[in-house]
Amino acid sequence: MNRPRVLCVDDEPQVLEGLQRALRSGFEVSVATSGQAALARLAAGESFEVVVSDMRMPVMNGAALLSEFRHQAPDTVRLLLTGQSDLDAAIAAVNEGQIFRFLTKPCPPDRLATALRAATFQHRLLTGERVLLEQTLVGSVRALTEVMCLVHPEVFGAGARQHERARAIAERLGIADAWHVEVASMLTSAGYAVLPSEVLIKVNAGNALDETERAMVARVPGVVERMLSHIPRLENVREVLKHQRGQAEKAGVRKASNLGAPIGARILQAVQDLTVAEARLGDLERALTEVVARRDYYGSNVLDALVFVCRPEPQVLRSLMLREITMGMVIVDAVKTDTGVVLLPRGQRVTAELLERLNNVALRSKIVEPIRCEVPASA
Repeated sequence: MNRPRVLCVDDEPQVLEGLQRALRSGFEVSVATSGQAALARLAAGESFEVVVSDMRMPVMNGAALLSEFRHQAPDTVRLLLTGQSDLDAAIAAVNEGQIFRFLTKPCPPDRLATALRAATFQHRLLTGERVLLEQTLVGSVRALTEVMCLVHPEVFGAGARQHERARAIAERLGIADAWHVEVASMLTSAGYAVLPSEVLIKVNAGNALDETERAMVARVPGVVERMLSHIPRLENVREVLKHQRGQAEKAGVRKASNLGAPIGARILQAVQDLTVAEARLGDLERALTEVVARRDYYGSNVLDALVFVCRPEPQVLRSLMLREITMGMVIVDAVKTDTGVVLLPRGQRVTAELLERLNNVALRSKIVEPIRCEVPASA
């Protein structure tokens, strides 16, 4: 079994040498002689289960360093070594939630090793919960939205690419737990399931809504909030959704700026507006131009990432028979039966489930072929 990776930080090299000797049998120990050197290791892509730092160091003390670790590497469990004269500062750091535990100096090696074992166990709990949320919860919500798309592709199909874009933008901007933004996007789509199909089609197309329809749309955030109230550990998702102005504004008055909202909310709003603009204009480039013109609303960083994500590797258009379509291709024109029933909307990325549905429908109905698809130029 791999030994837990521990980073020890102290401005005295002889102290670090002693820690390495005392801990090397149970831990993989790395060292840094300053807070700046420790943060540089993070910037270089290194990761650690535990970081233990001396309190008194020049330029950046231990509490300040561990506070930085809390923001830059939140899964790394933080321990502080402190002298008696620094106890008040150490207690304050614990109370502010910046460290897992503090130890007074001099600290016997066996006592430090015991604390490190407790810290590595805490790290496993933290990462285990994150994996459970990200993989199990996200997978469940994604499955829900895929089922909705299968049942009503003309209504919910446009959302699939929106969810992908939301997460890709969050990841490009380096947002921790980017899945929060993707889940917020997917749950927003789930909330719109309460709307009549004809109303949701108008919303997705960016068409004007009448007063009754606007009232329906305005009630959707409350529906989503009730959905979330039954699911634990989604506080960050709620924060994203709380600052959404709602789809009703697409047909009404817009705020002058949305820059005060959390970045996740601005990402979600940008991809929603792009989805609507693309449906209305029928062209991604023109839709991007329209959304990017509102740089003061979403923020330059969000829009720069949006443009990057929406202009991926070169694609080629191919007209294919159904049997030639494979997973990952993007539908350019809506897939319909010969009677005009929409099976997949334009812009839908083909999944195994969607392909299964198309093949099943083709057994009983005639699908209009060929079907235009986007295929990576390298394919």
